Amino acid sequence: MPQGLSNPAPGPIPEGMSVSREEILVLGLTAGVVGSLVGGLTLYAGLALVVAGSHAGWLLALPAAPLGGGLGYLLARKLASRL
Repeated sequence: MPQGLSNPAPGPIPEGMSVSREEILVLGLTAGVVGSLVGGLTLYAGLALVVAGSHAGWLLALPAAPLGGGLGYLLARKLASRL
């Protein structure tokens, strides 16, 4: 044990509370499917507008990937809040 540390750090999950494999699997699948659908549709709509000559399509195309990832993040926070 290093000098100066009298108490070890607590574990990442308190005793009695755990996340099952099923919940992690469902979270991963849901985040992947929802993120892909929302990000893909946003990217498609934005690029379709850009190809049609509307520069406003970039407002949809550029945030497509972060938007899809953000949905996965929200789903993970929902699962973590149940702990």
